[in-house]
Amino acid sequence: MTIAILALQGAFAEHAQMLEALHVDSVLIRNLEDWDNYIQQNPQHQGLIIPGGESTAMTRIIRDEGLYEPIRQAILKGMPVLGTCAGLIMLDPQHLNTMDITVRRNAYGRQLGSFNHVADIKSIGKDFPLTFIRAPYIEAVGPGVEVLAEVDGHIVAAHQGNQLVCAFHPELTSDTRVHEFFLSLVK
Repeated sequence: MTIAILALQGAFAEHAQMLEALHVDSVLIRNLEDWDNYIQQNPQHQGLIIPGGESTAMTRIIRDEGLYEPIRQAILKGMPVLGTCAGLIMLDPQHLNTMDITVRRNAYGRQLGSFNHVADIKSIGKDFPLTFIRAPYIEAVGPGVEVLAEVDGHIVAAHQGNQLVCAFHPELTSDTRVHEFFLSLVK
C-alpha cells in the first residue's frame, strides 16, 4: 500500500513519518505529474492525505498545478482521504466540495490560540491527544456525516464515507490511531 500526501505546504513531512512508523509507503504529490504517476502505479490501493497548512495557499497551488479536478474526482469516486486542519477545510463545499460540512476557519484564533487537549474519538479510541494550531472546527454536518469527536461543543473530527477529517494534528503526536483508522478505509 502506498499513500499519497499532498505536499504543497504544511505538515506533510510529519504525515510521511507517521506512515513510515506504521510501515506504510508514501509518495509526495507536488504537481499533476506526481499525481498521474501515483494513480498509474497504484490502481488498487490508493489513499490521500491533505495535511494542515494554509487552505487559501493550498487552493491556489492546487488550481495552478492542475490538481483541483483530478483530486476532487478521485475523492468523489471513492478514494479514501484524510484531511487534517487545513485539509479538513479543503474538503468543504467552499473548496473541493466533497464533504457535507460547514467549517469555521481559524476558529480558535491565531497562532497564540493553539492548544492541546485530550478527548475520545468515536470508532478510533479513548484519551487521544489533540494538538490544535490555528485550528478550524466544523459548525454543521449534513445527514451522511458521522461526528467522531467534539471539544467544548464544537465538532473536531468527522467521517463521511471515504473521508475522515480532523481539526487537530494527529501527525504531531506519537499516537498512530487516527492514521490506523484511515488506513482501514484504504484497505
